[in-house]
Amino acid sequence: MSRPRPPRPPVPRSRSGAYGRHHPRTGTEPATAQSALRLRLLLTAVFLPLFVAATVGFAVWAARSGPGDSPGSGVLTGLAVGCGVLALIAALDGAVVLRRTRRERGSPGR
Repeated sequence: MSRPRPPRPPVPRSRSGAYGRHHPRTGTEPATAQSALRLRLLLTAVFLPLFVAATVGFAVWAARSGPGDSPGSGVLTGLAVGCGVLALIAALDGAVVLRRTRRERGSPGR
């Protein structure tokens, strides 16, 4: 039986990435530059359902289109796949933002 881990102390915003700072400072960016996590979370909340709905809509439209219809089923399938990829990117970004937010606040993860 595993013991519960003690909660970790909050991580400073400057070190909240997967491995901390990825690139050395060039001197052109502010020393306190931060990613707009709330904005990224808001954009995920808006666009994830939009891209999922568009994926389903284009997939259904492609399935119901007949030969000779314009746009063709190939174009509609491509649009469905493109929207699906964008939905996946939005979901992954939302997961990264939530993980970073939890890590910065010092709340225990799962």
